[in-house]
Amino acid sequence: MKPVFLLWLLASMVAFLSAATASRAYVTSNNVAVLVLSLALYTAGNLMMVNLMREGGLGLAISASAIVQLLLINVIAFAIFGERMSAVQIAGVALGVISMGLMLFPMRGRS
Repeated sequence: MKPVFLLWLLASMVAFLSAATASRAYVTSNNVAVLVLSLALYTAGNLMMVNLMREGGLGLAISASAIVQLLLINVIAFAIFGERMSAVQIAGVALGVISMGLMLFPMRGRS
């Protein structure tokens, strides 16, 4: 992966994870300002995704974003909000990680 792709991925992940955390905080607080912050962060993350797609293509950009979000948001849910996953859900996360690993293998042919 190109360094620029990784930078856009990192930036968009910060935006999306912050937005998801703010959304979860809104659920417990009903503070409209937190909801507005969450929506602004989601908007910024989606705008960053456009650049991510330019650098890595649609498939890789969306897949990498989804898997990184899947892993990190579960860490936040566990560490900050005390949420827990079942064994089946943990298996689903593991399959997501495996799928991303397979996507990162170099392409042999042209698409």
